[in-house]
Amino acid sequence: MRVLAISGSLRAASSNSAILRAAVRVSPPDVHLHLHDGLDALPYFNPDLDRTLDDPLLPPAVRGFRAQVAAADAVIISSPEYAHGISGLMKNALDWLVGGPEMVGKRVAFINTSPHAVHGIAALAETLRTMSVALVDDACVTIAVPRGMTDDALAREPAIVQALDHSLRRLASTVATS
Repeated sequence: MRVLAISGSLRAASSNSAILRAAVRVSPPDVHLHLHDGLDALPYFNPDLDRTLDDPLLPPAVRGFRAQVAAADAVIISSPEYAHGISGLMKNALDWLVGGPEMVGKRVAFINTSPHAVHGIAALAETLRTMSVALVDDACVTIAVPRGMTDDALAREPAIVQALDHSLRRLASTVATS
């Protein structure tokens, strides 16, 4: 199973990116987890440029991103909360996906790395449901990640590895039964 992991943060020491890199390291053998790197290359969303994947006028960075989403069996997202909402980076990426078929019916889960960040996760869930994804609630987890903890350290922490394994296996099981 191919899962695309997307971080909604550009910070070098982002806990959201670190948890996804750790997930890549500890993913079950039957789950190929690929971390998308390039949301910062997406232009600001412009409906005038939103076209089908095969249209040469679709910006190249958007084409690459949407093609990765289309090729994935499932998507897992970890994004910070800013001002009780999702990051502008993540919202921009989701806006580029709204008009196409890549996310419709796609199995999606999220990892929240900050237990007090409930508004951003609720906003992310609402946006995803509006996009007609199949949000896998059982695969959505909150894993408290201490600031500055590296992906290497996270991948060695038994409770974190167990939570990541649970999330990825639940996500995989919904794809297998669809």
